[in-house]
Amino acid sequence: MGWEIIPIMIGSVALVAIVLGMAQDTFQTWLKHKERQMELMANKTAEQAAQYAAKAQKLEARVRVLERIATDRGSDLAMQIEDLRDGGELKESVQ
Repeated sequence: MGWEIIPIMIGSVALVAIVLGMAQDTFQTWLKHKERQMELMANKTAEQAAQYAAKAQKLEARVRVLERIATDRGSDLAMQIEDLRDGGELKESVQ
């Protein structure tokens, strides 16, 4: 009676090996998918950071111009303010 169980055990071990192999393939595919998602998210985040940095740089330039306008008594204030409104960057005034 003991010998009759051996083919069943061999079949069970083979079945478990097949199922584990398929599970491993599925897990590897899922893992690659998650890695790709993380790469895309990192790229998007880096792009947004670059955009924010560019905006910050523009704002800093505008603040420098406003500071110069506020402290420069010999320049034509109205012309500089209009230049700022038009989106142009003011040229450094020479004193």
